[in-house]
Amino acid sequence: MGMHAFPSIMGVVNVTPDSFSDGGRYVATEAAIEHALALVGDGADLLDIGGESSRSGAEDVSVDEEIRRVIPVIEAVRKVNSDIQVSIDTRKSQVARVAIAAGATMVNDVSGLEYDVALARVVSDAKVPFILMHSRGTPQNMQDDPRYKDVVAEVKAELNLKLRFARSMGVKTVYCDVGIGFGKTAEHNWQLLRSHRKFKELGVPLVLGISRKAFLGQLLNIDEPAERDTATALLHSLLLDSGADIIRVHNVFHLTSLRLLHQMLNS
Repeated sequence: MGMHAFPSIMGVVNVTPDSFSDGGRYVATEAAIEHALALVGDGADLLDIGGESSRSGAEDVSVDEEIRRVIPVIEAVRKVNSDIQVSIDTRKSQVARVAIAAGATMVNDVSGLEYDVALARVVSDAKVPFILMHSRGTPQNMQDDPRYKDVVAEVKAELNLKLRFARSMGVKTVYCDVGIGFGKTAEHNWQLLRSHRKFKELGVPLVLGISRKAFLGQLLNIDEPAERDTATALLHSLLLDSGADIIRVHNVFHLTSLRLLHQMLNS
């Protein structure tokens, strides 16, 4: 297993009122704040706060609505904890700008600058790190019929291109993410995970997001996303040598437990 450092753990905070059956915005905001602080308590190194679902088939959210969702959560986390890294998970430059002003310290764009190119300028001006994810298509159509001749080579080449573009726009610190489940079949996902170390050749730190994703549900026959947490943790334990620098997960407790076990075995 080697003595590499354990990846940083990024906890996912979804502020999407449409995923709450009733109670509307206040309940959603309060629940998200409580959840964010619980993830910090569980040992998250970073939080990833997002107000727009990017799941397959999800609808777009307006800029104003997205801002109304995420800003109270960022501000509340900042009131309690001035140190934790807070990533704003958005495709929109206006949302990123307001979120950074509210205390976000990083931007995570699942579209990899395909959706709003001005986002690169916002990140560059604010001098914050940027997570550039590979995806094909939009949340509405990305899973329709994704095709690659050589998924590892193509994703790597496309990330490299985006990376050079982001740098040309003045973005200094870039992380790359292969975008598991974004415009990929289950088999594409498995190929990317088998060859994940190859992406170290991009020369930047890597973010890995497999948590609760559909390809795990397909393989293991688990329909309910929240019930995929054990599978997520088990797969992460098998991927500890995959070169990921940040792992993005819903269940932070499982991963901090894995980190502790890993430390004990390697001490």
